[in-house]
Amino acid sequence: MRITRCCPFLFAIGLWAQNTPSPVAIESKFDTPQVRVYVATLRPNVPVPSRTGHATNRLLIYLDNGTMTVRDEADQVQKIEFHRGQVRWRPASGAYVAVDTSDHPIRILEIDLKGKPAGPAPVTKLDPTVVDPKHYKVEFENEQVRVLRIHFDAHDKGPLHEHILNRVVWLLNDQGPDKADLVRMSGAGTHTEENAGDQPADRIAVEIK
Repeated sequence: MRITRCCPFLFAIGLWAQNTPSPVAIESKFDTPQVRVYVATLRPNVPVPSRTGHATNRLLIYLDNGTMTVRDEADQVQKIEFHRGQVRWRPASGAYVAVDTSDHPIRILEIDLKGKPAGPAPVTKLDPTVVDPKHYKVEFENEQVRVLRIHFDAHDKGPLHEHILNRVVWLLNDQGPDKADLVRMSGAGTHTEENAGDQPADRIAVEIK
């Protein structure tokens, strides 16, 4: 009978690998034919290598205040400082290494865009940025997305408006039964909106063209 002996050193390495937390935790939110949405949580001062990079364009929404660095394939380092609710467009890229240089974990809501734009985006006379510019403002726009920053004061109400694109919606603060950081997918619809609460309501909507 053949007896296989285990090297104590290799066994210890295996246990260390199993018990060492990953440098990044991924929490999937949802996956549709248009987008994959997830929250990436980075631990402070731990390099997070992305050896293959990202094949698709994506939009980032920072869920925490913090700082980080991104080193690309050409060894160029970009230093990024951000605050909660800030939006950043990230084109498809090659390999890179990201490091959370804050003294605390940081969370990033990532919206991976699976396809190319379908063509010119449809328009409506009831576009919220046209009929309700008090509450709806364009934060960023390109051929793939339009990002809307939405703010309602307490007990504020807006006029009738129409959404004609699918959109990812993120809540910056508690809003009635919905809690801060809730992420959902919303579709086309025509409606009015009212903040019935005693606190302001803020959210970001990412329309997918």
